[in-house]
Amino acid sequence: MNFQAALRVSSRAIKSNKIRSILTTLGIIIGVAAVISLVSLTQGANRMIEEQLTSLGGKSLFVNPGKRGVGVQENAIDLTAADADAIRGIDIVKYVSPMVDAPEQVVWGNRNWFTVVVGTSPDFVYINDWYPESGVFFNNEDVSKTENVCVLGKTVVSNLFGYRDPVGQTVRIGKNSFRVIGVMSPLGQTSGGRDQDDVALIPYTTFQKRILGTDTLETISVAVGSPDDIPAAESRIRSVLRERHKLDKNAEDNFYIRSQMGVIDRIFAISNIMTVLLGSIASISLVVGGIGIMNIMLVSVGERTKEIGIRMAVGAKEKDIMMQFLIEAVLLSLTGGVIGIAAGVLGSKIASSVTGWKTVISPESILISFFFAALIGIFFGIYPARKASKLDPIEALRYE
Repeated sequence: MNFQAALRVSSRAIKSNKIRSILTTLGIIIGVAAVISLVSLTQGANRMIEEQLTSLGGKSLFVNPGKRGVGVQENAIDLTAADADAIRGIDIVKYVSPMVDAPEQVVWGNRNWFTVVVGTSPDFVYINDWYPESGVFFNNEDVSKTENVCVLGKTVVSNLFGYRDPVGQTVRIGKNSFRVIGVMSPLGQTSGGRDQDDVALIPYTTFQKRILGTDTLETISVAVGSPDDIPAAESRIRSVLRERHKLDKNAEDNFYIRSQMGVIDRIFAISNIMTVLLGSIASISLVVGGIGIMNIMLVSVGERTKEIGIRMAVGAKEKDIMMQFLIEAVLLSLTGGVIGIAAGVLGSKIASSVTGWKTVISPESILISFFFAALIGIFFGIYPARKASKLDPIEALRYE
């Protein structure tokens, strides 16, 4: 019996017991659909996380004085505006914002609010992708002239002004009066519970001159055009600052550079582990489905023993019987796989429309599911097929 003949006989046998065939493939259908749905949901979640983290600093670096995680350092050198200017000269660097901050009391009329005052530059809004909701952000002229202007976060506005428009009003920060020129759009809380809107932004030069009385910086925020530029930018910034700080070749850096890429990479690594874990759990259904196919095939061998005996009596060899039953098991498994893929794609679409989550149905997940469905058909079909092929023709013909 050639392959085409075996395929026809197997297809006929499956069609002759449609209900049983459908029930047999149910485990494969559920398993494949679960794998497709879970993988598409987790990959969609990965895509959303990537987009959000990129918008929250995936293209940013932060330069700080001293060594990471070290407290008081004797040889630490302060960062200055000149360091920021030198970094701004690197061609792949897009935005640079000197940063200083301190907790200060902001007063308006008889109301006051204790908040974090941040001294920065106009590039701050582009680095953080955070813009004023009303009014304007201060410009480079305000920075160079150390103007007493400020832009308030929503929480500060709510606690000082209530529903009044603060733009144009004058508040007192420390001992100095500042004109409110804008209100930032609301950001909400971070995952750690910090209120990002509880802030007052002023030019860093004004902060240094009027509040701190120093020309040092706490941080230099840097943004590049693409997350792919982060490693090169880090290397170039390190080289520029080491040269500016006149560090010997073997001397350690007296500054450190950090980026969000490490955090993003760790989150993706965890997410990938979760994808594999969920996919593995869903794959258990495939194994259960395979066991169901093996059981039904064993029943089928018992029911068709006489048919097998007749085939052997008219010249069918062991390999012909084995091929016929193996093809039947693989057909059952692949039919379940195809239906399961369709159900998984449909389930992902429904889940996406109900939850609002993105889903990513990759061709790889479909091909892998189809491959595993075929593999399960072969693996769990070998034993019944072998059992059928090893039947004694005379005993099979006598079987009632």
